[in-house]
Amino acid sequence: MNEHYDLVVVGGGINGVGIAADAAGRGLKVALFEARDLASATSSNSSKLIHGGLRYLEHYEFRLVKEALAEREVLLGMAPHIARPMRFRLPHRPHLRPAWMIRAGLFLYDNLAKRDRLKGSIGLRFAPNDGLKAEIRKGFEYSDAWVDDARLVVLNAMMARDKGARIETRTACVEAKRQGREWRVTLEREGGERFTVTARCLVNAAGPWVKQFYDEGLHEKSPRGIRLIKGSHMVVPRIHERDEAYILQNEDKRIVFVIPYQQDFSLIGTTDVEHKGSPREARMSDEEIRYLCNVVNAHFTRQVSPDDVVWTYAGVRPLCDDESDSPQAVTRDYTLEVSGDEQEAPLLSVFGGKLTTYRKLAQAACHKLLPWFPQMRGDWTATTRLPGGEFDSPVRELARAFALEFDWLDDRSALRIAEAYGANARLWLGQPRGEVFGAGLCEAEVRYLMEREWAHTLEDILWRRSKLGLRLDASQQARLGQWLDEHHHALPRAS
Repeated sequence: MNEHYDLVVVGGGINGVGIAADAAGRGLKVALFEARDLASATSSNSSKLIHGGLRYLEHYEFRLVKEALAEREVLLGMAPHIARPMRFRLPHRPHLRPAWMIRAGLFLYDNLAKRDRLKGSIGLRFAPNDGLKAEIRKGFEYSDAWVDDARLVVLNAMMARDKGARIETRTACVEAKRQGREWRVTLEREGGERFTVTARCLVNAAGPWVKQFYDEGLHEKSPRGIRLIKGSHMVVPRIHERDEAYILQNEDKRIVFVIPYQQDFSLIGTTDVEHKGSPREARMSDEEIRYLCNVVNAHFTRQVSPDDVVWTYAGVRPLCDDESDSPQAVTRDYTLEVSGDEQEAPLLSVFGGKLTTYRKLAQAACHKLLPWFPQMRGDWTATTRLPGGEFDSPVRELARAFALEFDWLDDRSALRIAEAYGANARLWLGQPRGEVFGAGLCEAEVRYLMEREWAHTLEDILWRRSKLGLRLDASQQARLGQWLDEHHHALPRAS
């Protein structure tokens, strides 16, 4: 007998898991299916920022900026382990944007939404030890926030599961047919096993594949076009010692972030390039690497070259096609399309969106479905901590407590673990460590990731659940891969 759900969500990126969690918490029976790993595409390849989008003000996207600014405060409260405030320094280059324009933009940024946790903007005079070139003397500083994007996705999936949702990865939706007041959804697991479920409502949250799902899964014409815009990032050894990030202006009117990353590195990005072909094939090009190096080298005394790059990644943003002339001008706002009537099962599709506003998008999606589910409970996510976020001290104090309690933990590993798992780290820290693969990664942690967080592969563990791919050398990674092969069938899997 086929399992029946109120809501079936297709896509395990940030919008899919956000909708699944919100709907499950309102009392709906929810299932989410993801063809690969959670956050395996756009949602793990962002700039890792919770930000209002200072540059979106130049494109008059005031509604989006206001909503995103307010969401910074909400997400910092929901996820004190994986999110934290960050100050951004903007060097002033008079030939690019005049100071009055930047001050006006920062005034709006400070005042479009209420701020409790984040400080306002100030003017700066740079000191010689700030690492900038001598001719860059003045600038500005303002607040935004940083988040571990892939873990934000996983924690929302865990919250959905805690509310009763079924979360299944490595399971592709191959076809969905509307049959009156329900959907019949055909799914295929890795290995070829097919099965069907039925649902009162279908959510197309396939991200870059949202239009393709219409063509191939629904056999319908998409109501909207999308533009695939590739954003690439590179990681280099840390190029300055300050805690703040930098936002750099360039002659082409684009901006580039330089963000302190994983204690020893700088994350530099992003680009905006039209992408053709499969989103899975997005890669950072040599031209993009040179572009980012040139922007950084125009500002900092420490110069970087392509030889300094230790890792790159690229994500494809599925943006609503608003016929803008340039990729950077395409709106980052989202659109929710709903089809269906009282006699027909609804289809809700997500076009566009950004990481910062995922919770508001999910809430808006549930509101749109109220005519079909009038029994749904009210809004609840804004005041609910994500799994592991149930602690009140600063995350560094939590890390110190871990280091004192578990004497095999060094300070760096304790901080990494606290910032990744929060209070949930105790679910595995007290277990026998087992084999240590390197950089503080032990068998107990890997087992936890496989049993509780849907991790299957080396890439899942080293580049999405953590960024320890930056730390483990080739032989250590090979040994972890061998261990995963040996235990592939022995461990229970997250569901």
